[in-house]
Parts: sequence; structure tokens; C-alpha cells
Amino acid sequence: MRIDIITVLPEMLEGFVGTSILARAQRKGLAEIHLHNLRDYTTDRHRRVDDYPFGGFAGMVMQCQPIDACISALKAERQYDEVIYTSPDGEPFTQGVANELSLSQNLIILCGHYKGIDHRIREHLITRELSLGDFVLTGGELAAAAFADAIVRVIPGVIGDEQSALSDSFQDGLLAAPVYTRPAEYKGWRVPEVLLSGHEARIKEWELAQSLERTRKLRPDLLKK
Repeated sequence: MRIDIITVLPEMLEGFVGTSILARAQRKGLAEIHLHNLRDYTTDRHRRVDDYPFGGFAGMVMQCQPIDACISALKAERQYDEVIYTSPDGEPFTQGVANELSLSQNLIILCGHYKGIDHRIREHLITRELSLGDFVLTGGELAAAAFADAIVRVIPGVIGDEQSALSDSFQDGLLAAPVYTRPAEYKGWRVPEVLLSGHEARIKEWELAQSLERTRKLRPDLLKK
């Protein structure tokens, strides 16, 4: 898989994509992540990529020209499954979306910034808009980093123990059950006896019951779905 991230702040993402799971995926040859500085594609001699919005609205808007130039240059080299825009009013990003996108070959993620991008880009070049949540960030870099991490980590072979990713919260529509490790007792706090029993069927029953209970208490909206 290849992910191309278009941003006005590549330095904000350089450390993230070069460490942890994303670095491991790239070392294994299972993923490529490339950062593109949008300012490299503007025709403005001052490297500006934004301007005032028509209509007298507040804020600044990212211009069509540099975004179009960057996306066009990338598309000239390969086909893309999706051109994603990080936007607070986009489709909610979920584990299901991450699983779906992990099957892609090539993705572009455009990081929003300022007041947003010229809407003509959204109409003509963007194929999917994704939101990290119902809140506004200064830019889409944090969202792009989260999307890339969630997508890449479920690619087979990226995580050594693939069952670990499959048992994460939201993979089955529920929150994960609590997890414990050694020692079995610490300051009088004991691990549930069932987890020490070695009885696989009882442990599975406990795990499901705990998942349902935690989901009911913390995210009842998931049960309604």
C-alpha cells in the first residue's frame, strides 16, 4: 500500500510516519508513506497557498491551483483508489472504514488547513471526506496521522500477532474486554480468577460479557447499531 499525504506542515508528520507501527510497515515493504509539501506546487513566488474567501467571510481558504497541481502530478504516476480530504464535516472515520481502506493499493490524503479548501476541489477532485470527530482542529495533519496509523496497522503482516489487531475495540462493533498482565496480584488488586483458570470456553464467555457490559456503560450507541 502507498499513502501520499499532502500538507502545508510536513515537518509535523515526519516523526510520526518514521516511528512505531508505520515505520515497521515501511521496513517490511508492506506500506509506503510519502509526504508532499503543498507549497512546492504553488505558482505564487511567495509560496502562498491560501487567499481571502469571496463573500467577505472570516479566515483564509486554501487555493485550487496548488492542490490541483499536486494531485495531478501524483495521478500522472499511478491510479488512486481514493483521494481523501480531512474535514470535520466529513464521514465519521471508524474501524470499519479503516478496514475497508486497508485493502486499497494507493491513497491520497489531503490535509485541510485554515478555513478549509476551495469547494471546487471538493466537488471535482476529492472522492471521500473523512472526519476524526465532531470538533475542529487547526489543520488536518493530526487526522491524517490517525487515519494512516489505523489503516496500516490492520494490513496483514504489519503487526506480529495479527490476532491482536482483530481483537481490538470496534472490530466486532463492541468495546474490548479489560486486559491484565503479571503479577496476578498487586497491592491486593487481583486479576479475575477466570483468566487464570486456563478454561478457554469460560474465558471467552467472560470476555464477551465484559465487552457487552463496557459497551453498555461507555458507548450504548454502539449497541443500538
